Amino acid sequence: MTKIEENIETLVKSEIENLGYELYDVIYVKEAKDYYLKIFIDKENGISIDDCEKVSNVISDILDKEDPIKDQYFLEVSSAGLERVLRNDKHFKDNIGKEVEVKLFKNYENKKVYEGILEDFNSKSITINFENNLINLDRKNIAIIKTIYRW
Repeated sequence: MTKIEENIETLVKSEIENLGYELYDVIYVKEAKDYYLKIFIDKENGISIDDCEKVSNVISDILDKEDPIKDQYFLEVSSAGLERVLRNDKHFKDNIGKEVEVKLFKNYENKKVYEGILEDFNSKSITINFENNLINLDRKNIAIIKTIYRW
């Protein structure tokens, strides 16, 4: 998580929780020529468009007042979704025992994509059960890891 993302999380987390939602993630990213601040929220029974609007209205006021980002950006508030990107230790902890897809920057044992059960993690690696074998993958080599939702 970048410093800007950490600052935004600190600014908006309690307000989002006061509304009855969980702040799942904050991502500040440049896409093409534009910057986006993406706020992902969750709650037990799922997220509706009305939930996103309610959170957006509240945090827009906070962001306008505190002005933590000097560049012009677009604010997006959305559900964390069914297939969730795992970016921090809380995400990993909450998804132990769940099926994940891991895409690597470079091959590990001649593969760049693994699907398996997330068994464990630490600051340097994750362990997944891939085809009944436990494999350790270096977190620095992970391009993206997300949960898998089977329809």
